[in-house]
Amino acid sequence: MTSTTTQRTQTTSLGPLMVDVQGYVLTVAEKKRLLNPLVGGVILFARNYKDRAQLTALTRSIHALRRPALLIAVDHEGGRVQRFRTDGFTTLPSMRKLGELWMEQPLEAMRKATDVGYVLASELRACGVDLSFTPVLDLDYGESTVIGDRSFHRDPRVVAMLARALSQGLSFAGMSSCGKHFPGHGAVAADSHHEIPLDHRTLKQIMTEDAAPYDWLGDQVIASVMPAHVIYSKVDSKPAGFSAKWIQEILRTKLKYDGVVFSDDLTMEGAAVAGDIHARAQAALQAGCDMALVCNRPDLADELLARLRWKSPAVSVARIQRLMSGSVAPDWKGLQRLPAYQQALVSVRALNERS
Repeated sequence: MTSTTTQRTQTTSLGPLMVDVQGYVLTVAEKKRLLNPLVGGVILFARNYKDRAQLTALTRSIHALRRPALLIAVDHEGGRVQRFRTDGFTTLPSMRKLGELWMEQPLEAMRKATDVGYVLASELRACGVDLSFTPVLDLDYGESTVIGDRSFHRDPRVVAMLARALSQGLSFAGMSSCGKHFPGHGAVAADSHHEIPLDHRTLKQIMTEDAAPYDWLGDQVIASVMPAHVIYSKVDSKPAGFSAKWIQEILRTKLKYDGVVFSDDLTMEGAAVAGDIHARAQAALQAGCDMALVCNRPDLADELLARLRWKSPAVSVARIQRLMSGSVAPDWKGLQRLPAYQQALVSVRALNERS
């Protein structure tokens, strides 16, 4: 029996960390990293995509490493955040386009949101990707350049309705959703990739506006949530992703949310307030995150894997496992033969052509 087989046999659950890989195929070092029991998922980026055949081979190799298989995720929202764009992948519209259509034809906007979600998820699943970190539930205040047209609308009711419709499309294709960035990143101008944003509004203001879609949709629609690396100074001195008040008291208890909570990327500047990579992961997990992301820094991922001592609660493991679809996705050729997919394609292309 090989050592890889032995490690695979000993792996019985998904760990609390999501890490990335650097290229088109797994290296020996990456296979070793992904076999660490603390790892539970892999996030892919544009650098991991050459064409559909290569992507499918990569996801297949990742899934084959362990049982249960690692969760494979990607930021693939549409508009300017779409990691895979060539070799047949449909160009997806920004979410703002759906919000603009809502202002003219609300029911048509919901139908097209469902079509966008279905095309998005079915194409990813045909290539072996399990989850896209979408939809963005941030409100469009016109303040945040990092959010901008990634947002559906300024009105939380419109955001909730369109997010529900898009999530339904994801579900039709066998994919769960992830609402971000709880409780809301749209009212601050600073980009948490490069700064530590501060939001000085009251809890009442935030809950009435930004957090309202999370309350209305719940975990039955939005199966996972990603908190913002934003400090809401009148609520807590810690960013939401490191705050037990936000995650456990407000999200879990007040809003009765029982889905997965992902941290945002712990290597972002907005996470620096918590300390080094180990302190950041500890802060996120102790605050109530089920899984913490470490992206674009394999050296920090390895440092964290060497230092972290954490046993995920059984409830966290079960939540993460629920994100894996129980259905078998058609391959790319099979997908092209599905009438529902072809009809949704026509709808999405028509939306793209709107001025």
